[in-house]
Amino acid sequence: MPMRALLIVIVCSVALAAQQTASPQVTSQDLLDGQKDPSRWLTYSGDYSGHRHSPLTQITPENVHQLSAQWTFQTGTLGSFQTTPLVLDGVLYVTGYNNNAWAIDARSGRTIWRYRRQLPEDLRNCCGPVNRGFAMVGDRLFMATIDAHLIALDIKTGGLLWDAELADYKVGYSATVAPLVVKDKVIVGIAGAEFGTRGFIDAYDTQTGKRAWRFYTVAGPDDAGGKTWPTGDSYLRGGGSIWVTGTYDPQQNLIFFGTGNPGPDYYSQAREGDNLYTASLVAIDADTGQRRWHYQFTPHDVHDWDSTQVPVLGDLTINGQPRKVVMFANRNGFFYTIDRVTGKVIVAKPFVETTWAKEIGTDGRPVLLPGNLPDEDGSRTCPDLGGGTNFMSPSYDPTTRLFFVTARETCAVYYSWDQKFKPGEQYESGGTIRPRDQKNFGALRAIDPTTGRLKWEFRYTSVSSSGVLTTASGLVFAGDGDGNIMAFDSRIGKNLWHYQLGFPMRSTAGTTYMLDGRQYLLVPSGSMLTAFALPQRP
Repeated sequence: MPMRALLIVIVCSVALAAQQTASPQVTSQDLLDGQKDPSRWLTYSGDYSGHRHSPLTQITPENVHQLSAQWTFQTGTLGSFQTTPLVLDGVLYVTGYNNNAWAIDARSGRTIWRYRRQLPEDLRNCCGPVNRGFAMVGDRLFMATIDAHLIALDIKTGGLLWDAELADYKVGYSATVAPLVVKDKVIVGIAGAEFGTRGFIDAYDTQTGKRAWRFYTVAGPDDAGGKTWPTGDSYLRGGGSIWVTGTYDPQQNLIFFGTGNPGPDYYSQAREGDNLYTASLVAIDADTGQRRWHYQFTPHDVHDWDSTQVPVLGDLTINGQPRKVVMFANRNGFFYTIDRVTGKVIVAKPFVETTWAKEIGTDGRPVLLPGNLPDEDGSRTCPDLGGGTNFMSPSYDPTTRLFFVTARETCAVYYSWDQKFKPGEQYESGGTIRPRDQKNFGALRAIDPTTGRLKWEFRYTSVSSSGVLTTASGLVFAGDGDGNIMAFDSRIGKNLWHYQLGFPMRSTAGTTYMLDGRQYLLVPSGSMLTAFALPQRP
């Protein structure tokens, strides 16, 4: 076994050992089927569309108040979960801080096996050694690592099958995204823009770990879009990180990813131009890695507004016409409904306070307002660098046709200054402070994607980083910034239940699955997983 990985296998009981005698197999068709089998949760968002919506109906608005904790799992490590657990045949597959990972009995919370990666001591990352989850296909799991590798593990034992280097971690590259498996390829993006790196999306063969293609999220001089960067080598440190999982349209064979902000973050003069394909939605051919189209949300972004949110696919009727769309609540404070065939904007409306742009014009470009360019004296702009929303996953309920998102009402004073680039050092050329009179708060908001109008909201007393989960019974699960998991009526936003977890949720609102005739709600928060269910019937 390579020295870079240490595997700890724990046999918990005869029952668990028997449970693992044959390796589970996940097919490409299983991934296409998504939530057709509600005992499973096989991808980051539950299916390729990014809906994060379950067909389960056992837990309802009428009985959700009876939910109680059935078991908890403690990692025994530092750091907070930002993962979405995958569920297959009664086993949970979970990633955590510092690339720890576990297979866990979904009935009891007992560990089946554990993987622990031996990470180098000279890591460089801006935002903590977090991880957002596994991908799976066949008899293997895939995880991106904080030292910028992609690894494949045996689903039965947690043993290392292959290890592919994405980029050199020593210059600031890292990887935290949950990979996306499409057919025979596992797709992953790279992070590290804060260190002056050039972002990309890669595809690797699921069996061999050999790279199939690479798409750079920062256009080079010979690429379409290359003229949106200054002449010279600024594109080589142009940012464009990927750290939230994309979605897939099998009919068009297109994958959709939101890309990170350009670098350096705040100093405009260092990179005049639109800076494609940063702060954008890119539609890429899943077989070749070739760009089909793109839409840039924030041309020449100077506020650190990554577009690394989940692109949510759907079929809507707008103005009497059926449209295949991608829905996107962006960090810049605007909600978008975009034609996913052409990349043209259909709807674009603010869903939080936005002071930097009056509107999105008919050409798809923001109509900028004056006084929002960062400089050494500072400029006050809403939203703050955390954005109107961020990495927390939204949800779309195709029954109510509502899009649910955790919104942030925040502002900041932005500063910028010239900074000399040094490899391996953070390269942001500015920063922010919170205005003294600013009263931040968060909210769960329900948006009609055909118009961009707000249908309802539930305000939190503080800013939240929780994702959202919906179910076919008419429930929305989300969390506030104070450590409560909460359930709401999806049609009117009434709070129906809450439970204090002891630590706020980050990125995800949980997973739901059916097991032995009971619907479970699995919630990661802090270093703990908690499984909830209704009382067992006699």
